[in-house]
Amino acid sequence: MQRGSTFKNAQERRVKKKYLPVLIILSMLYVFLSNGQTQFQNEVPQRIVLNLAAEPSKSMAVTWRTNGEVKNPAVQVAEAGDWTDFQKSAVRTPATSERFELDTKASIYSHSAIVNGLSPNKLYAYRVGGDTIWSEWNQFRTAKDEIAPFDFVFLGDPQYEIKSLCSRIFREALIVAPTAKFWLFTGDLFDLPQFDRVWADWFYATGFIHSMFPSILAPGSHEYALKTKDDVRWDMFTPAWRAHFTLPRNGPKGLEGRAYYVDYQGVRFVMLDAQMALKEQSEWLDKVLATNPNKWTVAAMHEPVYSIAKDRDGRETRNAFMPLFDRYSVDLVLTGHDHGYARSKKLRDGNVVGDTERGTVYVVSVCGPQVYKHNPKYDSLMQKTGNELQLFQVISFYGNKLLFKSYTSTGRLNDSFELSKDSNR
Repeated sequence: MQRGSTFKNAQERRVKKKYLPVLIILSMLYVFLSNGQTQFQNEVPQRIVLNLAAEPSKSMAVTWRTNGEVKNPAVQVAEAGDWTDFQKSAVRTPATSERFELDTKASIYSHSAIVNGLSPNKLYAYRVGGDTIWSEWNQFRTAKDEIAPFDFVFLGDPQYEIKSLCSRIFREALIVAPTAKFWLFTGDLFDLPQFDRVWADWFYATGFIHSMFPSILAPGSHEYALKTKDDVRWDMFTPAWRAHFTLPRNGPKGLEGRAYYVDYQGVRFVMLDAQMALKEQSEWLDKVLATNPNKWTVAAMHEPVYSIAKDRDGRETRNAFMPLFDRYSVDLVLTGHDHGYARSKKLRDGNVVGDTERGTVYVVSVCGPQVYKHNPKYDSLMQKTGNELQLFQVISFYGNKLLFKSYTSTGRLNDSFELSKDSNR
């Protein structure tokens, strides 16, 4: 037994010796491939977002993230062509990077760039990445540098069950309005944006939409929500906003990327942060509206001027902004917050005015699944109200006309109206 055992051990040693170099090579290859795969995964671009820049006919903002640090992050942009040779003319724009800690204590890297020097009304292909690891090529079109017809999509308050119940409405909006130039959101994207899992659900629900359709967004009350051990604070603006969006910084000091304006083909869009510094914003808004050269003006914010939810009123935003909306004849004010639908008659100084008179139409809408009880206090000022509806709106400008259409998540027309202006206004 002892001699047999010795023979067996000697045989095993010879086999190990014979195959040792192979085992070493395989082990090294495994380590190399594992490290390479980890490195590859760490540098793969995720959550690519286009945002309108302050001059959308000449520039575009791009934001994305990676799990690990990236050397030389950048955006490559080329005028899109019918064949793949467009890549040869791609121009590189360096991106800035910022390390961002998630609620899980893991860290990611947020990258952003504003691509300037673009030509109006051009279709561009772009990709993001750094060194050797890049995203797929996506496309966007710059705005025209003149008054011209266009559509955009407006959505209010997704907030809850983003993946489960908001996916379909985002996708239905894409089907109904495939030529929309951008999407506009009025806040409360999520209930608690400090949790990265809800952002993951958001990007699952929107799919490639963010990487192909630019967006502009106004923060809502829940963008200021921070869950603590015992309660929820409502005064902590989420840093995840800046980590995911690169928005214009032409607003009041301290509210850059939260309050700002964009001029798009004859329309001035003013995005307001209805949670913070209302006095400072009203002073800024006065200047922005006083110097507005555009025919049309749209304001967007989270809280309505006239609340349609039970136990709410909207007094603070009404006092801060409505006098300016009246003074400068803002055409349309888009809001969310009240988890229902309402479209006012044309109003001025709190009174109904005629179709041909100067005035403002106020809209409240919701695309998410939560509903609040209706407040009838301002029903006399409303043209239409609705509840228990997931909605998106397609708003179109055609010279002297504004056409508004509200759709349900099944594509059914919920409401529509038209505003007209004479050629001198």
